[in-house]
Amino acid sequence: MWLKPEEILLKNAFKLWVTEKDNEYFVLQRRRGYGEGGGGLTGLLVGTLDTVLDSTSKVAPFRILHHTPDSQVYWSIACGATKEEIVEHWEWLQQNIMRTLSVFDSSDDITSFVQGKIRGLIAEEGKVSLVLEDDPEKFREALLRFEKWFELPQKEKLVTYYSCSYWKGRVPCQGWLYLSTNFLCFYSYLLGAEVKLVISWDEIWRLEKTSNVILTESIHVQAHGEDHYFSMLLHLNETFLIMEQLADYSIKRLFDKESFQREPALSDPLQITKRGLETNARSEQFRAFFRLPKEENLLEVHESFLWVPFSHYNTLGKICLSENYLCFASQDGSQCHVIIPMREVVNVEKPDSSSRALTVCVRGKRALRFSEVRDYERLANTIRSRCGITASPLHSASTEAIRGECQSLINHFEDNPDDVTLMVGQKGSSKAVSTEALMTVFHPQDVENLDPKMLKEKMKEQSWNIHFSEYGRGTSMFFTKKTRDLIVRGVPEALRGELWMLFSGAVNDMATHPGYYTELVEQSLGTSTLATDEIERDLHRSLPEHPAFQSDTGISALRRVLTAYAYRNPKIGYCQAMNILTSVLLLYAKEEEAFWLLVAVCERMLPDYFNRRIIGALVDQAVFEELIREQLPQLVEHMTDLSFFSSVSLSWFLTLFISVLPIESAVNVVDCFFYDGIKAILQLGLAVLDYNMEALISCHDDAEAVTILNKFFDSVTNKDSPLPPTVQQASVGNNDKASHVSVDISELIREAYEKYGTIRSEEVESSRKRNKLYVIQTLEDTTKQNVIRVVSQEVKFSASHLDELYYLFKRQHFLSCYWTMNSPVLLHHDPSLAYLEQYQLGFQQFSMLFSLLEPWTLCTGKSNLSLWVFRLIDENQDGLVNFREFCYALDTLYSGSFTNKLKFLFKLHLPPAFTGSPLHSKHERIQHFIPMTEDSSHFTRLTAFDLPEDGVIRKSPERGRGKVDLQAYLKQWQDEILKKEETIKDLPRINQTQFIQFSKTLYNLFHGDPEEEALYRAVAHVTSLLLRMEEVGRRLQEPSSPTKPATATREGLPSEEAVTSPESSDASSTHSGQDAGSSLSEVEWSFSFEQVLASLLNEPAIVSFFERPTLIQTRLDQAKGTQLKVKANK
Repeated sequence: MWLKPEEILLKNAFKLWVTEKDNEYFVLQRRRGYGEGGGGLTGLLVGTLDTVLDSTSKVAPFRILHHTPDSQVYWSIACGATKEEIVEHWEWLQQNIMRTLSVFDSSDDITSFVQGKIRGLIAEEGKVSLVLEDDPEKFREALLRFEKWFELPQKEKLVTYYSCSYWKGRVPCQGWLYLSTNFLCFYSYLLGAEVKLVISWDEIWRLEKTSNVILTESIHVQAHGEDHYFSMLLHLNETFLIMEQLADYSIKRLFDKESFQREPALSDPLQITKRGLETNARSEQFRAFFRLPKEENLLEVHESFLWVPFSHYNTLGKICLSENYLCFASQDGSQCHVIIPMREVVNVEKPDSSSRALTVCVRGKRALRFSEVRDYERLANTIRSRCGITASPLHSASTEAIRGECQSLINHFEDNPDDVTLMVGQKGSSKAVSTEALMTVFHPQDVENLDPKMLKEKMKEQSWNIHFSEYGRGTSMFFTKKTRDLIVRGVPEALRGELWMLFSGAVNDMATHPGYYTELVEQSLGTSTLATDEIERDLHRSLPEHPAFQSDTGISALRRVLTAYAYRNPKIGYCQAMNILTSVLLLYAKEEEAFWLLVAVCERMLPDYFNRRIIGALVDQAVFEELIREQLPQLVEHMTDLSFFSSVSLSWFLTLFISVLPIESAVNVVDCFFYDGIKAILQLGLAVLDYNMEALISCHDDAEAVTILNKFFDSVTNKDSPLPPTVQQASVGNNDKASHVSVDISELIREAYEKYGTIRSEEVESSRKRNKLYVIQTLEDTTKQNVIRVVSQEVKFSASHLDELYYLFKRQHFLSCYWTMNSPVLLHHDPSLAYLEQYQLGFQQFSMLFSLLEPWTLCTGKSNLSLWVFRLIDENQDGLVNFREFCYALDTLYSGSFTNKLKFLFKLHLPPAFTGSPLHSKHERIQHFIPMTEDSSHFTRLTAFDLPEDGVIRKSPERGRGKVDLQAYLKQWQDEILKKEETIKDLPRINQTQFIQFSKTLYNLFHGDPEEEALYRAVAHVTSLLLRMEEVGRRLQEPSSPTKPATATREGLPSEEAVTSPESSDASSTHSGQDAGSSLSEVEWSFSFEQVLASLLNEPAIVSFFERPTLIQTRLDQAKGTQLKVKANK
């Protein structure tokens, strides 16, 4: 165990200890009297002394000491009762500490670092034991430190914490890594130097495990263009798993909303726990491996043996139990696994208590025998309860009878393989739905045909029938190496649809949702949406050369499947490439089966592929690039820029090679895809590049490389295909066949598996997660650059200032999303919208950010001003402000001329910004994300009750549900182009109430200014002047009308003589607001902007105040440091 470092004296100590191992900084010692030889007389005396002492005084027989070459002081850092224990500690020091110590310059720094690291390890071990004991005391202490050091909002949920070293330059800082729902934090205080780091998960570009010369193994985090390394973690894999889960959760929740499914354990960001994240990670792996629906969660895992009848031996593996499935996967290299839906189980018996076994009997007269299950009785009861089976007293009384019955089931199955049926649970199909695969209708097999291709097809079918007789058929079939071998050789045409359903897991979806597809077809029939328009446009582009899609039968089936899916999943709706894939599915599967196959592909096997940003395809292209670097180094040497392969291979991934290969060859690729997932596509892609390696290396440009690959794909054939020429696709490059030797697809697939079959699915999934962060952030960066390019043409801010403003704006957007699942801003975020509409702020978020960045410090009424600014710049009055509108306001206040600044302030006191109503109910208004107003004629009244069900005011209809009004968009675009520059003559006059508030706003702006008193006097002088002008004008217009302008001057606004100090001005302002109503009924007066401007131009103090340059960089720097704290204090 690790010990708290304590200094020890070694003057006589070496007589009691023998050095076993040592190096420059550490010594491993064994106490005399233990181990080899006994140590003679001294060892005998020491051993006797240790034996006589009581347990509290005994000394551990092994220890590790720390020292430095130029010091005589030794520190004890570890001890052990056995040699194995102490050697484990020694090896950890060798691997994690030794290389690091070379970077320090002084011995004191080395000793301080080692002591800090050991103390961290002790705390880490203590924390682990406390977690196991569910003692929250230590966690509470860590939470208090977390809140104190980082000052994040109290809602922020700390998930876990670890002791580690953070590398700042070449020197490691020993401290604590805190992982919370939205932030990665690190704190260290060593040798008087404090290191504090806060990174939000949504800012991370890279998260990976790395190693180099100094760091044996560490976690690399890249954010904001900076690299951060965390090493010397006691549980590095566990730490990385939690970090990976938190980063992935943040990406799904904040960016990739189209694919976000609320997991029960992760439904509330305030309730996320370490245990919940670990459980979710295991369930994800479980579902991905067994191709199960997203609703399934891994509940129990039991180690056991499974009797494999075709091999006649027990294979070691694990039973994995979910809500509706019992699965088994071997761990002995046999690559055997089986999936048993609970609906298929007819009985569960415990035939032999001595071997802790249970037998699961399933439909189709089959039985599976699991043995050496530690808790077999509880597992049997769990399976029974989930299947609704009760234990029969008759069966439990007779073990021999059970054995005989189960064995008879097995024997019957072996003797009568035809009794096995595929359970798909269909409910009465609609007459409108096709019940036959299109290939069966348009190319029925001729039984009498005995040509070589048909004979080979029959041999394939016979091979699969033998396989079914040995390994089972249907949902509970055994998957083994032999299954993959048969897939690689090619699937017979007659079995393709059935096997696709089985391998993809779609058979389970269909069985558990009887009648669902028919209902969808009926509901979606006749709907008119953007998705249905796109579907109609692409229907006749889907395999147009195939007879099935030259008739109404095939086109109608394709229309129904695509429309039903768009109706089922409006977040995806319809995307290009779905039509090509669905066409092939319809050739070999019944219409309802094709629908469920499409569901399996879009929602499980190729996640995020079919959306507006095709994130999934981009991620897999990044994985493909990594594999090219690893597997094809020669190609990498010649073509350093691998982005070419990303652009070329996009169609390979989106259409599973269907768009580049003849249909009779492409279906063989689809066979492998449904069995091995995306791994099969990656392997084939590598094989294609490898096959054309020499030609690609010798080409001079990208165009030549594209030509080489296109010619290769044209030359790919399927020599075993029984399809007639009328069904097979004509190759585009038939005329050039002589220049390219034909390649058989079966040989190409076999070569791909032989050369690249060692690529593991787990590695692919890990690479997917790693690259997804980078792809998402690259897309976000592209969005930012596009927004900045547009906005920079309209404002005077520099590109660097706009970059920082965008960062603050985007972070403020996320601050409204971090601690709730139902944030209206989060619900509104739609990656398919225009760049400027991607991120927007509601009033609360705008007010917080505006208060951090506004150039003036206001004494009162700050929230009033931000409310008026928000209303003014919210041009479409939807309660949300985009980045361009936000920058327009700031640019006017920072870079505008005196006239523009004054015009902006003037407009703030006109409708729709200012409505003239007092803000006594401010708290009631601001409680919603949309501000409420009293005057509905100037600003639409919007409350929480006016929102749609999801709380979102939409600028564009949801894809797949509503139709986009293109005319409205075009009109809006035309209006923006033709919109002329607003002149000061276009502004309406400001009335009495508005002018009083305008004067108050000016007083607030001048608060705290060095020239405060002069500015106050200038405002008073201007108001007096304007009122005199108004009085003269009124007398000229109405000489006979009795008016009392003096009263208005005295009571409506402070006179010039009344303003003597800031205090009296505030009082006068308040008094004027109270008396305004009394004078309003007597005299109605107003001013034009020209009058106000001319009056203020005569006051040098006011002109110099507004023309004084204000540096936005200072405000930006302050906002970065206080943005989170402002949220915390609200």
